[in-house]
Amino acid sequence: MPIDLAHYEAGDAYDGKYKRDLAKLQKRLEHIQVAHIVNKRPAVVMFEGWDAAGKGGIIQRLSAEWDPRTYRVWPIAAPSADEKAHHFLWRFWKRLPADGNIAVFDRSWYGRVLVERVEEFATRREWERGYDAINAFEAGLIENDTTLIKIFVHITQAEQDRRLEARLRDPWKHWKPVSTTITTGRDARTISPRCMRCSHARTPRPRRGSSSTGTTRRRHGSLR
Repeated sequence: MPIDLAHYEAGDAYDGKYKRDLAKLQKRLEHIQVAHIVNKRPAVVMFEGWDAAGKGGIIQRLSAEWDPRTYRVWPIAAPSADEKAHHFLWRFWKRLPADGNIAVFDRSWYGRVLVERVEEFATRREWERGYDAINAFEAGLIENDTTLIKIFVHITQAEQDRRLEARLRDPWKHWKPVSTTITTGRDARTISPRCMRCSHARTPRPRRGSSSTGTTRRRHGSLR
């Protein structure tokens, strides 16, 4: 069933006290990290979303009170020549966290069925096979008692255009990629919600404490 993200763009303004509530949430996130350390349980937090949606800022706030010794943020860019010589999931396999550690992915394995599909970096056969590979990969994480959190960050087309144009005007942000986003962004926004609905029909039920953020997925376009 097609997803129209425009249905999720309207909502009430936040009526709480942002700084106070953020500090409270970050303290809770600190306790969650400690629980993973004590129970020697790995966790994977995966972010997808449009360019300029604010994934980096969210990750900064997410990890603000975490002990840096037991978590790592992995920014995912185009694969290197060495990575291209392996299975597309290889570069994620080798970045999975040890027991008690947290890995945060800024973009993810869904690139095979998103940007690689839209920009034709992958053949039709490759990206179609990617769905089963992604399902098996995530099922393996859950079977290994890995906490799995998947978040899609959505902003409107108008807001994305405004932020990308602001990047072009700010010399301190010229290092961030913009040109490819501007030329292909609308095609990606049309196709992405459908591509990211990988079925978990064969995925075992998550064990206690694991999550695939069902509520978040329903609000932001679903990563199922």
